[in-house]
Amino acid sequence: MLFAIPYCATQSFLVTYAEARNLNITVSMFFPVYALVLIVLRLSLRNLFDKVPFGTFLLAGSVSLLLAILCLAGMKNNLVMFLACFFLAGGYGIMSSVCQSTAILLAGKEKRGLANSTYYIGLDLGMEAAGIEPLLYCENDRKCRMTIQAMRPQGALIGDINQYSATEILQMAGLESDAKVDVMFGGPPCQAFSTAGARRAFDDARGNVFLKYLELASEIKPTYLIIENVRGLLSAPYAVERHGQPVKGGALHVILRKLEEAGYSVSFNLYNAANFGAPQIRERVVLIGKRGESKAPYLTPTHECDGQHGLPPWKTFGEAVGDLKARPMQHTDFPEKRLKYFRMLKEGEYWKDLPVAVQRDAMGKAFELSGGKTGFYRRIRFDRPSPTLVTSPTMPATDLCHPTEDRPLSVEEYKRVQGFPDDWRICGNVADMYKQIGNAVPVALGEAIGRAIIGDMNGDEPDERFADFRHSRYRLTNDETWQAPVAR
Repeated sequence: MLFAIPYCATQSFLVTYAEARNLNITVSMFFPVYALVLIVLRLSLRNLFDKVPFGTFLLAGSVSLLLAILCLAGMKNNLVMFLACFFLAGGYGIMSSVCQSTAILLAGKEKRGLANSTYYIGLDLGMEAAGIEPLLYCENDRKCRMTIQAMRPQGALIGDINQYSATEILQMAGLESDAKVDVMFGGPPCQAFSTAGARRAFDDARGNVFLKYLELASEIKPTYLIIENVRGLLSAPYAVERHGQPVKGGALHVILRKLEEAGYSVSFNLYNAANFGAPQIRERVVLIGKRGESKAPYLTPTHECDGQHGLPPWKTFGEAVGDLKARPMQHTDFPEKRLKYFRMLKEGEYWKDLPVAVQRDAMGKAFELSGGKTGFYRRIRFDRPSPTLVTSPTMPATDLCHPTEDRPLSVEEYKRVQGFPDDWRICGNVADMYKQIGNAVPVALGEAIGRAIIGDMNGDEPDERFADFRHSRYRLTNDETWQAPVAR
């Protein structure tokens, strides 16, 4: 805190200070230079943080911070201002990293996650990275609740959303009943809409959670409302009229109608997380409701597959996990009767690459099923993004086998693919960990959503370079092309 005081004071009063002293300096360059110096210093000193005693850093940081204060006090030109940037970065900037790492070490192995979080789970992390701070979390799964409590103890946490009113939620978030809420975001359970299930939509108890979420939003009235769900939401059947027959896309039609009645203009698209820097092919529908008549823009991509827009190529699985080789791995194992077939496959191969004589034996009854069945006995590739992570890497139809090792992807690799920090503590056993990470939104996608919202808040115009960007491999997947089942 003592190191932070000069930094926060500089942040808050530098402009006023320069004006009061009639200084002919370029104040707007202070923090860009500070950030650049800090990056260089942290990269240069990264190998020393775990080797040099804390006292040495404390002394050096104190001297550096004192020099920063003296430079600010005697500042008359840009050169002295840039020296203040350098010394402030060497003081507060470096000490913040040293204090954080020291807190984690002192806490011990079992409390490192808690130490890290108190010093300073995919959608929330992504939103945080973009600059949106969650005030309240909602999670009904017990093990996932334990993870949130360990990693975000400062935030309010509720369970079954059906048990709370809008007033109670605002109170628990520390807000007045008439408070203005900027963003409400979440991913209601997807099983009721997924093509892998019965698709009962709102006739499923999990689908009713979606309706409760919309009901709360209509009462809380956030400026922006974010909904993330599976691709199946676009086509999930539901009767749009009472006593009518279920129609394709009926569930989304009901959702859009309720949002419009609540005063929201809605934009939505089917986004591939790989287009935003996640090392994973994962397509999810993201609806952004904005109060008023104007719609929020589509998300701005940061990566692409074909290179048509000059963006970097998709991040690969190998890039994401390359430095994990020497670390201990937590993972389940394939049954021996299936493992023998994995041993016959090379990187990037699947069941069709097995010897023809053993394919039927390996697949069993699934051999007769229609479709490509590409998930069976699948070894993923280092030079491509990972396929969509699921709640277990050993499920026969969605195998996620390591490219070269005879094992499923590990918990540590799951975290890297989804974008979780390495020190993010996941509570429960290995199966619980897989489930929590596999159900999460990729952090990179959450951050892209956050950037889009903040940009729209600031009045930024959409980047026209990406007006024709194809976010998904499928057609008719956004609010401009998707066809409602009935006239609205």
